Amino acid sequence: MRTSIATVSLSGSLTEKLTAAARAGFDGVEIFENDLLASPLTPEEIRARCADLGLTVDLYQPMRDIEAVPEDEFARNLRRARHKFELMRRLGADTVLVCSSVSARAVDDDALAAEQLSRLAGTAQEFGIRVAYEALAWGRHVSTYDHAWRIVESAGHPALGTCLDSFHILSRGSDPKGIEDIPGEKIFFLQLADAPLLAMDVLQWSRHYRCFPGQGGFDVAGLVRHVLRTGYDGPLSLEVFNDVFRQAEAGPTAVDARRSLLVLQETVGRAALPEPVVPTGVAFAELVTPDAEPLTALLGALGFTRTARHRGKPVALWEQGDARILVNTGPAVRRDGTQLAAIGLESPDPAAAARRAEALLAPVLPRRRAPEDAPLDAVAAPDGTELFFCATGRPGLPDWRADFEDTDPAPAPASVRRIDHLALTQPWHHFDEAALFHHGVLGLHAQESVDVADPYGLLRSRAVTNADGSVRIALTVGPAPTDDTVHAQHIALATDDVVASARRFRDAGGGLLPVPANYYDDLAARFEFADGELETYRDLGILYDRDAHGVFRHCYTRTVGRVFFELVQRDDGYRGYGAANAPVRLAAQHAVRALTGG
Repeated sequence: MRTSIATVSLSGSLTEKLTAAARAGFDGVEIFENDLLASPLTPEEIRARCADLGLTVDLYQPMRDIEAVPEDEFARNLRRARHKFELMRRLGADTVLVCSSVSARAVDDDALAAEQLSRLAGTAQEFGIRVAYEALAWGRHVSTYDHAWRIVESAGHPALGTCLDSFHILSRGSDPKGIEDIPGEKIFFLQLADAPLLAMDVLQWSRHYRCFPGQGGFDVAGLVRHVLRTGYDGPLSLEVFNDVFRQAEAGPTAVDARRSLLVLQETVGRAALPEPVVPTGVAFAELVTPDAEPLTALLGALGFTRTARHRGKPVALWEQGDARILVNTGPAVRRDGTQLAAIGLESPDPAAAARRAEALLAPVLPRRRAPEDAPLDAVAAPDGTELFFCATGRPGLPDWRADFEDTDPAPAPASVRRIDHLALTQPWHHFDEAALFHHGVLGLHAQESVDVADPYGLLRSRAVTNADGSVRIALTVGPAPTDDTVHAQHIALATDDVVASARRFRDAGGGLLPVPANYYDDLAARFEFADGELETYRDLGILYDRDAHGVFRHCYTRTVGRVFFELVQRDDGYRGYGAANAPVRLAAQHAVRALTGG
């Protein structure tokens, strides 16, 4: 299907918005009136610019407070409309959006509304223009799509149809099944937006919190299925009012928007994309560092052994159980400290996973490799993390470990079994995009977003995971994006005995994050423990949580650069991440930073 995006969904000048939409692969745009009014280009120049970019102007919007008003006011509205229709003819737009009136002078009279909309459509028809009437969720008298359709049907004018908007329909809790009663040829336009499920005034909700389909809580795909059953053959168009998108760079936002429509079309059976290839595990996590010594000391204390080194690059492989950490000290490493730069994902079919990623507009990363190096496909996640699609030790598929030469004996007996999960701090303007990316591109299930209290604001966190939990990634955005030492990335390591692992780490000289005594006093009030158990947790800085499935025990190392490690023990099927303990951990990390100055 053709795709379109409203210019209000992107930041920048009108020219920048049009360029971003075209580069992302959109077929057309809705020109928002404010964007045109603020542009130094004439309508003819905008039309030519769109043509040069391969974009059609699918809609001009919005025209407000037209119908169900006293005759003298409607006469002024018709005069205003004639000016807009002439402008649209110069612009090359053949459809105008008319929103249901919010004017205090509008009256509750469907017959009058139909009669005046019919006259408006008659005027529009003289200019070769169609009128798409939309029910605003906060319209004064018309606020539901079925009410708007009854007025359009009553007017009976060929140049008058309806515009359906998923936000206005779903935010009111309207049943979209009734859409199927509208003839497809009378649905002149379809606007799509998702939104988080919030309890707030619908106007504020609409103007500030819309997001792209698949990023919120609405069943946008279900609504689109109802629309398609009518025979609607117009574009799928995005109209998203969002404070973050209005400040973020237009290019990446447009790509995110286009990806959302590709995933949506796949969901409703209108796009043939490569099948999702869900990762089955974490092959490795790659850390880059300008100074390997603190990091290698930390890994050694955790029980990792350096087992191999890359043949042609300054990259060392550290192993413990099935947990593998790559330490990269190459010249391209940034000077601002240790950070998590790449993740290797075990894939049933790495090549197919890469094709899926490329089809969904994930940036394919060029890779410097020698002829003898294993061919590894990699793409960039929205936060810049490199994602490699890997096969470890599987016959018939290239093994990334073949690029490494053994340097030391096999690892010692492991207390860490594998990487339990990875936590990635997202740039503030990529949080929703990241959840959609990991779901759409990688096929991971996105869990509900949660808020976590930090001493200096609120963190938002959302986990994405595969079905059996062998891949878990927690995506987080914090209140202070530049505070990298606290709102850092971390690697959680699974162990069967967190007490023994924490003791070994401490005895080897590792620094565990100290936890305030008040936390353990609270634990004693909330849970019952065996004799001496709570004292052990207090001594080692181990935190404790329970959910409906099991028990979670975990502790943290000190931070090196922008990375710290977590030792975790999941018992009896615990599914969470210890979110209830996150405020304590964050406060403790702030305290350590204040004491050490880093």
